[in-house]
Amino acid sequence: MATFIIDVPVPSMGATVSELIVVSLKTKPGDRVAKGQKIAELESDKSIFEYEAPADGTVLALPVKPGEVLQSGALFLRLETEDASLRHLESKTGAAVAAPTAAKSAAALIWTPRATKLAQEAGLDPATLTDIEATGPGGRVSGDDVARLLARRQA
Repeated sequence: MATFIIDVPVPSMGATVSELIVVSLKTKPGDRVAKGQKIAELESDKSIFEYEAPADGTVLALPVKPGEVLQSGALFLRLETEDASLRHLESKTGAAVAAPTAAKSAAALIWTPRATKLAQEAGLDPATLTDIEATGPGGRVSGDDVARLLARRQA
């Protein structure tokens, strides 16, 4: 059977939970995983739970890191699989997730809520920042990115 690439979103935990925090990762790009294998621990405001691989396959991208705050529906995992029951998740691009890079323009940046809050608390306007590296999921600016920027500016 032919393989195809799926984009697995951050799971939705119900109407009242829109964010999850990555507690730990148990796999990395290039690893083979089995359906049901524990690949991450995620935390909501109510509990910590283990996230399982949705199918047998090879992890192509896992663009998240421990401590990262994720929005429901954002890209969590890119997996190459043969599981035809997951065709509805087939990647539109099929391309690898790009490595995080510094943004060229402020308009092109996507900020996590935590990053926006930290920047504003530091007296910065996220809409005008261009010298920040976006290393969060999907190339978003994370709270850690803001902390690094602040530390660099204070040095």
